[in-house]
This record gives sequence, C-alpha cells and structure tokens, in this order.
Amino acid sequence: MDFKEKLNYFNAQADKELSKYPQLVKLEQQTNVPKTYMAAGVVAFVFTLIFFNIWGELLSDIIGWLYPAYASFKAIESKETSDDVQWLTYWTVYGFINMVEFFSDFILYWVPFYFLFKTVFFLWLLLPPFKGAQLIYTKFLRPALISYQGDIDKNINKWKNKIEDVARDAAQSAMEASKSEKSE
Repeated sequence: MDFKEKLNYFNAQADKELSKYPQLVKLEQQTNVPKTYMAAGVVAFVFTLIFFNIWGELLSDIIGWLYPAYASFKAIESKETSDDVQWLTYWTVYGFINMVEFFSDFILYWVPFYFLFKTVFFLWLLLPPFKGAQLIYTKFLRPALISYQGDIDKNINKWKNKIEDVARDAAQSAMEASKSEKSE
C-alpha cells in the first residue's frame, strides 16, 4: 500500500468516525469543507499553539484531561467493567505523572518543546491502541505499590487515626466553648 492509499484509508476512517457527530455533518454541509479537513485543521492549529508554547501548558492539560474525563464518565455509566479498569489505570498514571512534574517543574521549564512532548505523551497514555497507561502501570507503578503496600497502608491508618483524634478534640473543644458561652 503506497502513501496515497494509506492517506485515503485514514481519511475514510476519520470521516466515518466524525460522521457520528451531527454538528460536524451539518457544518460540513454548510461550508462544503470536508469534516476530516476541519478536524485536521483544528488538530494542526492546536499543535502549532503547543509547539510555539502559546497556551502550551493549558492545552496539553486539556488534552490530558478532557477526553479521559468524558470517557471515564461513559465508563462509569456503562455496565461493562473493562473500560472502568482502563480509565482507573489512566487516572492513576496521570496523577503520578502530575506529581513527578510538580517536583521537577523547575527543570522541565527549560526543556525545549516540553509541552509538545507532554501532549504527545498524554496521547500515548490515553489512546487505546497504544495502551501507554497500562504499560507504565504494569511495568513501574504496580510493582512499586505492591512492594510498599504494607508501609503505605500502615501510614495511612496512622494519619487517619491522628486526623480522627484532632477532629474529635476540636469538636469537644467547640462544644465546651459553646456551653461556656451559654452559661455566661
């Protein structure tokens, strides 16, 4: 299959997917511009903005959040559980990546085209054909979490007990203060 045939194949597949959205079909009819061209234009525009770091951070975060959030909503509402696992895995990896990014932001700020790489990385994580989130989870996060699970659970319980004690003491102090105000 040569390049032109591959391009036509992908164009037909994209047209088929985009035809599921009545607003795009209507816009195509009104403008006489194929919806695949419109979609490609929007994608190229967004990637240009990210490439030149015009709202790069915002756009990469929107790409990493918007579709996964909607797909997670759909997964929650469906009876099937395999999509739940996919999106729980994605959000676990997404959260981990955001934590790493927070602590390394001062270094990453100086990396050229960082937000372009971040956007491509998020796409790799979230797009089902690549299964990037599942790969990172099974190769790195899961083994680390399993090895430290006992310590993590012990510390969570310790903090939970401390928070409960503080909340109980605060509630008792508030009740005592309330009683003493009423008696005055």
